[in-house]
Amino acid sequence: MRIGILEGLEAGYAAEADRFGQLAVSSQAKALMSIFLASRELKKETGVSDASVRAHSVAKIGMLGGGLMGGGIAVVSAREAGVPVRIKEIDDAGILRGLRYVRKVLDGDVKRRRLMPNAADRLMSFVTASTDFTGWRSVDLVVEAVFEDLEIKRKVLKEVEEATSPETIFASNTSSIPITQIAEASAHPETVIGMHYFSPVEKMPLVEIITTEQTAPWVTATCVSLGKAQGKTVIVVNDGTGFYTSRIISPYMNEAAWLLTEGASIEALDGALMDFGFPVGPLTLLDEVGIDVAGKVAHILDAQFGERMRAPPAIQALHKDERRGRKNGRGFYHYEAGKKCGVDATVYQLLGESAGRRSFKKEEIQKRLALMMCNEAARCLEEGILHSARDGDVGAIFGLGFPPFLGGPFTYMDTLGASSVVSELEAYAKKHGPRFEPAQILRERARAGAKFRS
Repeated sequence: MRIGILEGLEAGYAAEADRFGQLAVSSQAKALMSIFLASRELKKETGVSDASVRAHSVAKIGMLGGGLMGGGIAVVSAREAGVPVRIKEIDDAGILRGLRYVRKVLDGDVKRRRLMPNAADRLMSFVTASTDFTGWRSVDLVVEAVFEDLEIKRKVLKEVEEATSPETIFASNTSSIPITQIAEASAHPETVIGMHYFSPVEKMPLVEIITTEQTAPWVTATCVSLGKAQGKTVIVVNDGTGFYTSRIISPYMNEAAWLLTEGASIEALDGALMDFGFPVGPLTLLDEVGIDVAGKVAHILDAQFGERMRAPPAIQALHKDERRGRKNGRGFYHYEAGKKCGVDATVYQLLGESAGRRSFKKEEIQKRLALMMCNEAARCLEEGILHSARDGDVGAIFGLGFPPFLGGPFTYMDTLGASSVVSELEAYAKKHGPRFEPAQILRERARAGAKFRS
């Protein structure tokens, strides 16, 4: 615009064409185009390799739990998919919270003029609730969103099977517990699957579907079809502790905790990763998710993967101090009326002698966290949790906020070059320990000079 005004239209158009040409062949443009094309491809896929498999119709959904996740799932099921939802809660207070959450989201849509008031009232009538299984015999699919505890999930699975038909799908919204372990309590393990949504459900675009060796293909196809109807981008992954998204976000968050105990400030950590391209920093994300919730997931991953997934011991002080993040107003930040209003410096006191703040280069913070996530993503592909690097890129961007202009973990590693990634990981491993040890598949790509995505 400046050139066009100062030097005339012809010069302005020439400058525009030149700049556009540079942008169109940049790595960022290629990354964004690859994600666009990948999401288009996923919309056409059924989630199963057998083209003859057909998804079953879902005319009614049962929702176990009416909290933020349950209420959000109810909203997208009614508003986007047009499917009635029956919420089950343990008491009337739980029912009220669930229904209020649905009403709050729909009222927000009315305020933003996305819905007319009468349309919001009609959608609200799609969501009913009870403290027992009344009305559940006709439910086609149940989504479970109860506490992240294996025995509780097995218990409610048995209760659901007693209240529904043998072909009712049981989809767990667990973020870390293997679906195979939950399905051990089922009389019909072929109908048990994972549907991992992300909070807030009505805003986050991804659903991660987790299949076991026993999951029937029609069950997978049905859940993929429902996810699309709910307005989600859907990836299908194989079962394993943490699946894909929870598994790769854990070492990323842990590395932020290690840097914090090494002396990095909360502002520096969050600022560095936002400058890298994430929508929020790792410690803000911990506050949003809930430090207590993240701790439960971390314990499950630690038990499975050991030192590689282990958070620094000093972080236990935050749990003992009952810091849960935004939900109780006590986390890495101060909160007033639910709004973040500055760093809580008393966190540093809880961390003990290692709490003296010191300066870190922004690039070091960014690389340590990003490479931990990328390395774990490579392991997920190596172990067969992921079906493809494409799905890994989509899952990280749409579910975890990985910078889209970098194309996802696999495209980012391709841009850096596998040899460069291996060299950097090895250097960090010498300095910080074996948690940085490169995945075998990365070493193989480096030796062959190969990429994850063509």
